[in-house]
Amino acid sequence: MSESAKPAATAPEVTVPGGGAIQARPILWLITLVAVGLSLFQLYSAGIQPLGLFYQRSIHLMLIMLLAFLIFPVFGPHRKRGMLGWALDCLFLAGALLTGGYLVFYLDEIFRRAGFWSQTDIVVGCIAVVTVLEASRRAVGLGMTIIGAVAILYAFAGPRGELPWLGQFLPGILEHRGYNIDRVVGQLYLGQEGIFGLPLGVAATYIFIFVLFGAFLEITGAGKFFIDLAYAATGRQRGGPAKAAVIASAGMGSISGSAIANVVTTGAFTIPLMKRLGYQPKQAGGIEAAASTGGQIMPPLMGAGAFLIAEYTGVSYLEVVKVSVLPAIMYFATVYLFVHIIALKQGMQGMARSELPQVREVMKEGWHFLLPLGVLVWLLVMHMSPMRVGFYAVVTMLAVAALRYAIWFLFVAPRQGEKVTLARVGAVVWAGWVKLVQGLELGARNAVAVSMACAVAGIIVGIVGLTGLGLKFSAMMLAFSGGNIVLALLLVLLASLVLPVTASYIVLIVLVGPALTAEFGIPLLIAHLVVFWYSQDSNVTPPIALAGFAGAAIAGSRPMETGFQAWKFAKGLYLIPLFMVFNPEIIVGGPWAVVAWNGLIAILALGAFAAALEGYLFTRMSWLPRLAIAGAIVAVFWPNFLVEAAGVAVMLLAIGANWLASRREGALSSRSR
Repeated sequence: MSESAKPAATAPEVTVPGGGAIQARPILWLITLVAVGLSLFQLYSAGIQPLGLFYQRSIHLMLIMLLAFLIFPVFGPHRKRGMLGWALDCLFLAGALLTGGYLVFYLDEIFRRAGFWSQTDIVVGCIAVVTVLEASRRAVGLGMTIIGAVAILYAFAGPRGELPWLGQFLPGILEHRGYNIDRVVGQLYLGQEGIFGLPLGVAATYIFIFVLFGAFLEITGAGKFFIDLAYAATGRQRGGPAKAAVIASAGMGSISGSAIANVVTTGAFTIPLMKRLGYQPKQAGGIEAAASTGGQIMPPLMGAGAFLIAEYTGVSYLEVVKVSVLPAIMYFATVYLFVHIIALKQGMQGMARSELPQVREVMKEGWHFLLPLGVLVWLLVMHMSPMRVGFYAVVTMLAVAALRYAIWFLFVAPRQGEKVTLARVGAVVWAGWVKLVQGLELGARNAVAVSMACAVAGIIVGIVGLTGLGLKFSAMMLAFSGGNIVLALLLVLLASLVLPVTASYIVLIVLVGPALTAEFGIPLLIAHLVVFWYSQDSNVTPPIALAGFAGAAIAGSRPMETGFQAWKFAKGLYLIPLFMVFNPEIIVGGPWAVVAWNGLIAILALGAFAAALEGYLFTRMSWLPRLAIAGAIVAVFWPNFLVEAAGVAVMLLAIGANWLASRREGALSSRSR
């Protein structure tokens, strides 16, 4: 074991969400206590003693909201709370305790009163709804909170509602009878279709345990392992650091659960090296943002999407993972090709061998990170519950880390002549405990935003079910699109920019899913995948482009310019879902020859698209072949074999002509020398 691989006496610094807030030391200790308690509760309920639906979800939400109010002060993360701030925060902390505690202690009585709620039930339910919306405002953002509040007002609007006058302003298609406060609160707090509905249920079980697994991988150095492995594989190629960013982001993003966290984790290493190699700062930030966003569609975690899709469609989690692999590879291949074309266009070279890690050394130092991933995949193939799989993956991660330290002390250190003292062992054991606590805390912190988004999404879904808004929205979508499936998908894409990623998928699939499947005939699983892919677009599309702005902060570039670069590199988010819609065999299966043909032409179309957009492949490309490629891409998406074949022929001719032009330029250059 090399010096860098020896057990450290102190734990490294760990960046955690909300770390920019001005916090007093007692508050930091309290945050750690609540976060560790939440993670231990989740591990206990995942692998030791499963809990009932309402017990699991109410305790999870209570602890998540406590964390949200402790981490994010009421007046913003960079301002001291003050007396007023503390008073408000204490009120909301009490509301969080009441929200979860009331259900835990009085659940049997509430079930016996089902439909005939007491006044106390309604009052506590009102407090719960307000508390959830405020926690969402702090952890997710104001936009999500406003949409949740508007949904509640919509339920009150109508002749029989609490706000009958508001119904006068609703268009005819959106009119409904209106509901009183007892009916709305019963739906949102005391039933299974509101706050404690399916979205929060998935967050409180599957999502959290895998987010915790990703946190332990991060805390133990898996991020550096994936990055070093990517550099060892691609560093000497043209644009090597950018290609390493794509591969490393695919590896880390598939388990991190957050595109922004992925940008910050891998971008800190990859963006400076991309800039040093010759990429413009905006390009470096955009490449990292596009690659990190791709991590959200890469199995196994898919930014929590795989679990949600499995629950909503009734398809097994393993099946969702299997059908998502090929589209994800196609997406990363597109980003990779963009990177390669830019490197060729700007005359870049790779890094020197002396600057790169060796594959053998990287594997020697970090092979143990692959064991938990192997256990995870093996247990999934054995059809074990995803929640239990996540539990065993976390346990395996901890066991492998402890075993690695024990082997070093018992065998490696004596062989190297190093003296193992009791003080040294004690220091390493203490460092291990510190890392354990950091991993438990980081996992809980990372889950706050997604759990709160799911809770508010539950409010929206509950109102949609209560008022019948889903069918009305589907009818509106059908009317606006005029029955044109491409226009309908464009409307879904535009709507996805309003909400955070996970919430966007949940809300849109409830609103437009019925129209996509019933009216346009898109298979159920493909409809869910399309909406989920489009929901990722807000990470890279200005003016939101949160992942792009995170990349800009590291690259030192202008946020909007970086966002547009990320938007360009992530164009696979638009094209691949379209291809899935018009060629469903590539997802739902079919004759192997058809699947192979569709896969090949899809990759060819994506590559030709990247070349046409950049105006370069083997050499510069004039406007005529670029226009021809654009038309050929449309033909390839057409669900007709002859049209597809014509499109493929045009693309091959344009690419072949570009290759011949590069050969002629090379010959002329050699003659002139």
